[in-house]
Amino acid sequence: MAHQLIQQQLESNLLNIANTIEQSLDDEMHRLDNMGEEDLDRLREQRLLALKKQQKKRQEWIRKGHGEYREVEEKEFFNEMKGEDRMVCHFYRNNWPCEVMDKHLKILSTKHLETKFVKLNAEKAPFLTDRLKIWMLPTLALIKNEKTTDYVVGFDELGGVDDFQTETLAMRLVAGGIIFESDDYKPQAASEGPARSIRSATDFRNYKKTESDEDSDFD
Repeated sequence: MAHQLIQQQLESNLLNIANTIEQSLDDEMHRLDNMGEEDLDRLREQRLLALKKQQKKRQEWIRKGHGEYREVEEKEFFNEMKGEDRMVCHFYRNNWPCEVMDKHLKILSTKHLETKFVKLNAEKAPFLTDRLKIWMLPTLALIKNEKTTDYVVGFDELGGVDDFQTETLAMRLVAGGIIFESDDYKPQAASEGPARSIRSATDFRNYKKTESDEDSDFD
């Protein structure tokens, strides 16, 4: 009996939701049907302005090096990061796991213009590897507003295998807030996200090198 009551309540709730959505669609269609010429012109203008704003933003991203996956040197890192809302930096060395990560990042860089993707040879970047406490390669530093907020260390969060899908890495970056969510990726996986690496965030905005930083080594 209780099960039947619960089932009836669920059906009633679903029916109410469906009716609400249908009414909302009917109201919107009615509003569009009754728009005057001035209202339609205003709507077209708003959409055109939104498209122009989006196009301007895309051009700005491309001008700043978005849309490609590039290697940078340690001395270039801060200039590359300056003013960026979102950036992924792959700390790598010449080995197979890092080549696997390269392949996926190259794909994602062309799909997500909102984010800058760069790579940095860890063995040639003692200051940054020491400052960020990079201990395993590959490591992705996820940087938001010039502050490292998250890390992807090795392949453990990507299934622990080297044949993971690009979408798996994409969902991890979505969970880290470093790329925009896409219809190509499963929303539930992106919202739940794999467990994050527990690492301290590093804010570079007011950081200056010291002699001890310059002497640090990567093992």
